[in-house]
Amino acid sequence: MKAVISIARKEIKGLFQSPIAMIFLGIFLLVTLFTFFTTERFFGRNLANVKPLFEWLPLLLIFLVSAVTMRAWAEERKMGTLELLLTLPLTTKDMVFGKFLASMTLVATALLLTLPLPIMVSQLGDLDWGPVIGGYAGAMMLGGAYVAIGLAVSARTDNQIVALMMTLTVGGALYLIGSSTLLDLAGNQTGDLLRSLGSGSRFESIGRGVFDLRDFVYYGSIVILALTLNVGSIESSRLDPDSSTGKKAALQLASIGTLVLVNLILANMWLSPVTTFRVDLTQNNEYSLTKVTERVLDELQEPLTIEAYFSERSHPALGPLVPQVHDLLKEYEIEGHGQVRLTFADPNEDEELEAQIQEDYGIRAMPFQVSDRSQESIINAFFHIVIRYGDAFEVLSFDDLIEIEFSNNELDLRLRNFEYDVTSVIRRVSQDFQTFDSMLAMLPDAATLTLYASPDSIPEEMTETLEAIRAAGEELSAQSGHFGFTEVDPTGDRAEQERLMREYNVQPLRVGFFSEDSFYLDLVLQSGDIIERIVPRSELAQADVQSAVEAAVKRMAPGQLTTVGLLSFTPEEPQYNPNIPPQFQPQPRPADFQAMEQVLSERHDIERVDVTSGEVPSNIDVLIIAKPNDLSEMEMWA
Repeated sequence: MKAVISIARKEIKGLFQSPIAMIFLGIFLLVTLFTFFTTERFFGRNLANVKPLFEWLPLLLIFLVSAVTMRAWAEERKMGTLELLLTLPLTTKDMVFGKFLASMTLVATALLLTLPLPIMVSQLGDLDWGPVIGGYAGAMMLGGAYVAIGLAVSARTDNQIVALMMTLTVGGALYLIGSSTLLDLAGNQTGDLLRSLGSGSRFESIGRGVFDLRDFVYYGSIVILALTLNVGSIESSRLDPDSSTGKKAALQLASIGTLVLVNLILANMWLSPVTTFRVDLTQNNEYSLTKVTERVLDELQEPLTIEAYFSERSHPALGPLVPQVHDLLKEYEIEGHGQVRLTFADPNEDEELEAQIQEDYGIRAMPFQVSDRSQESIINAFFHIVIRYGDAFEVLSFDDLIEIEFSNNELDLRLRNFEYDVTSVIRRVSQDFQTFDSMLAMLPDAATLTLYASPDSIPEEMTETLEAIRAAGEELSAQSGHFGFTEVDPTGDRAEQERLMREYNVQPLRVGFFSEDSFYLDLVLQSGDIIERIVPRSELAQADVQSAVEAAVKRMAPGQLTTVGLLSFTPEEPQYNPNIPPQFQPQPRPADFQAMEQVLSERHDIERVDVTSGEVPSNIDVLIIAKPNDLSEMEMWA
């Protein structure tokens, strides 16, 4: 360890005595300040965070590190001091780690000089220090990866300019792999792979204040691999390439490098599906999705697309919400494990896109009034999210996402309940796209529909219903391997009748009011321990039976949408009097509970039901009886 520290001290002294390193350090700080205050318009964003600082760091560090590491080994080779170093009682590992530690010290110094920015922001507003801590920790990991690459490149040449250009090329390529430029051209699976390989895309999660073990292992893998190549490159300078001993040692070094590379790839592949080791450092755990959302995303059978359309120029109060929405939607993409594709676009910058989303989704720009000291103007802006699953889609607009409050004559806009709104829509569109077979596949076990019927004693008017049930059951059974249909006649089997009563509450029906004869006609759908009973009614067609079975399967499948039936007072239509002018005719009374119906319809399918026939529609999961009329006997029976 003493040797490593000695090499590090020597390198640090040389770095800080070099005018080139100091010039690049100054340029790094100037560009950082310029992008923070000018390019990202810090004061115009009206948001107390330092996210613009960390958005540019993955790119700025490439230039800084390239300048720092270009002389590390190239100068040693050019000045002929490498041979002297190799004769000293130092191991190659000590020399490599010493130079790595020295370069990291300069990177840490550069990052430390940017610390006044978050301190200043904390004085201007309520700064969440979680993303700041995450950003600086991620920047050190990212800087370490670039430094290791720079040292490995510098070890292969004696020209500092070549080392600089090669490090810029390798670091830039690693950054470009995960950039939006390439991701927009790739499909879901390819895009997910590119995102996992890109140094900048990996940094996004850490910069938001979310520590993910997979990101740290990724950067650590680059450091280990690059330093291993660096050690191998220096060690090869000791060898005689023409001797058998030298050839054997060179083969051994190549084998070690290959073994390290394979193990690091396997480690990253093994950890890629692991999402448990993630820590959200933000104050309110803003980027921690609930278990419900994770379950909804896990149940996706097809790729889900989230298209976010936001205008760069909009109302000033909306500006701070856009990056917040971006980060939250990014968590959906991460938790989707390749099943969620996220895109952002500004339709105001693309007339063809504006026309396309208007035609496809009915999205139009919303007018916002913007005023300053000298004038008032109207800005047409977009604030929409489209969630698309197969052919089904739903649009979340400004009214769905934003709640407005007026406080001290000031307008306050905030996200209403973002995760709840987005997850609810994902749930709805994914269920609209579900086929009967896909819902069956979600059940714990294969579904079995059992018809308990007494064909010999069934009334004549129920015969057609019995045949419709048989035809529907056989057709559904033929359509899917996850569905079976059986028919059982419990007549005369006392034990079976007791079991039906005990387990399913199935009991025989009387043929007539004054008759003592009875018959069975009941349907029981079962999957594992989940049971749904379907009570047939008279005059059922085959399509009605299939619809009732599909509704029962939908209730049994996990995470499916609930259909709520609302039974409330139905006012009588007023009598029209021809002797009274139309404008003075009595107006019909509005239906009760319209406000409740509107609220429930945001999360469920709502149907106002009529049960005068004595039966509740088969697709109703929950029936709300809210201040009904005087119920008849048939309605009470239903």
